[in-house]
Amino acid sequence: MNLFTDLRTLVTECLNALVAEGSLPAGLDYGNVAVEPPRDALHGDMATNAAMVLAKPAGMKPRDIAEALAAKLTADPRVASAEVAGPGFLNLRLNAPVWQSLVKTVLTAGTAFGRSDMGANKRVNVEYVSANPTGPLHVGHTRGAVFGDALASLLAYAGHDVTREYYINDGGAQVDVLARSVYLRYLEALGEVVEFAEGTYPGEYLIDVGQALANEVGNVWVDQPEAVWLEEIRDYSTDAMMDLIRADLKALNVEMDHFFSEKSLYGTGLIEAAIAELDAKGLIYRGVLEPPKGKLPEDWEPREQTLFRSTEHGDDVDRPIKKSDGAWTYFAPDIAYHYDKVKRGYDALIDVFGADHGGYVKRMKAAVSALSDGTVPLDIKLTQLVRLFKNGEPFKMSKRAGNFVTLRDVVDQVGPDVTRFVMLTRKNDAPLDFDFDKVLEQSKDNPVFYVQYAHARVCSVLRKAAEAGITTDDATLAAADLGKLAHEAELGVAKKLAEWPRLVEIAARTNEPHRIAFYLYELAGDLHGLWNRGNDDSSLRFLHEGDAATSQAKIALARAVAVVISAGLGILGVTPAEEMR
Repeated sequence: MNLFTDLRTLVTECLNALVAEGSLPAGLDYGNVAVEPPRDALHGDMATNAAMVLAKPAGMKPRDIAEALAAKLTADPRVASAEVAGPGFLNLRLNAPVWQSLVKTVLTAGTAFGRSDMGANKRVNVEYVSANPTGPLHVGHTRGAVFGDALASLLAYAGHDVTREYYINDGGAQVDVLARSVYLRYLEALGEVVEFAEGTYPGEYLIDVGQALANEVGNVWVDQPEAVWLEEIRDYSTDAMMDLIRADLKALNVEMDHFFSEKSLYGTGLIEAAIAELDAKGLIYRGVLEPPKGKLPEDWEPREQTLFRSTEHGDDVDRPIKKSDGAWTYFAPDIAYHYDKVKRGYDALIDVFGADHGGYVKRMKAAVSALSDGTVPLDIKLTQLVRLFKNGEPFKMSKRAGNFVTLRDVVDQVGPDVTRFVMLTRKNDAPLDFDFDKVLEQSKDNPVFYVQYAHARVCSVLRKAAEAGITTDDATLAAADLGKLAHEAELGVAKKLAEWPRLVEIAARTNEPHRIAFYLYELAGDLHGLWNRGNDDSSLRFLHEGDAATSQAKIALARAVAVVISAGLGILGVTPAEEMR
């Protein structure tokens, strides 16, 4: 199904033939031989570096290998020409039937075209969002949620067994602050005048929680010391916030497979077990850290702590896991949580963090490397900030949230599909500008509209064909005379379709779902370009009055584009549009 893989197989077969006839020495390693799109489309349809990477081990000139390989390749009916370029690159042009038959392949496979088994059903845990359960999700969480969810879908599409996971940070001081804030709203619901001290959560979203608590327990906790009510209100508040967060995620069409509570690590021996595992490997010791570089904080003093020898696994400095007073550092439960993931048998772990967690990357990778003896890779993806604009001005903060723009502020304005697609129009580690006016604009400059319009245009062609009595189910279109797709613009669209399976594997291998959005924009552009050329050249139109056979061939190409757009949007979590309104 991957044409580039098919042609690479042809290249290696031809190389083997050269070995068999004595033109190449035996025992060459083809591992670095690649077949990929040329840097300039004018140079051909595909290019291979075979001669360049084999020249040194073969003890031959690259051009000599390239010329011999070209002669073998052109004997294959799929290859129209093989031209040696520069010091020994080989540019290939394929015959039109290759591209025409690809349209049939797409229509026969449907949205399974491009699916890959490269993941080999390996188990991957993707942890994302994992926001503190202290309020509604904000716009930064939105980007992480979309990125993580699309990445999980991409990996599943590429053959991995994926678990979507949310780590509930309910074991730290922030949930105590939440409980105190809800207690104030509880007193307020009972008629008392309250004042929110600095460091508490004043957002209006806690009003309903406080009222519900008052309805449930009455005035039982009024005038009671914190020790009496803190634990119960903390649990009650955390549950309420997680209900709110789940509702926010549902509004964005994000559904987790598993929620893991940080609190479950405490008092259960799980943290102790993880640290004991590191200790057994000789990676835990008592020591004094070097002072931080630059100006020393006023409260810094050298003190003995329990440290993790993380530098043995790629970190810059060793990390404290227990404070001098015997309490665990924030890093200790994170180690235990990842140890739990390792013990659950995942083959790979991916964490999606906000931009403010950059300093956490090396220490977390070191911990997983140590706990798994280097057998379980951890990839940490950081999502950069989102800047929101409306009417040319920075978007105001949500009064209900108190001090930030919420996920709901965004989704309620533009809907989940637009939100998700726009969040993937930049690589995760690049800042993203989200302009509420531009993302709803109907223009080429708005990638959401541009891609959806391409799909809707195909749907409109199918409706008009039905009105004209032309059969357009996929089986009929796949059986059409696709030899009628002979124009360079039509073959160009087919060539772009051929890139899809390769693109999926590259995106999955690099954990970069934004590549899917970029590709869909390019594919949509090719379809729109073909559509516009049909305004001047009637032979390129999709519907030909009185000629059902030609219409079906042309529509087959358009329908193949819609199939791939639908598959790509499915990975991104976006519903394809059948008509634009």
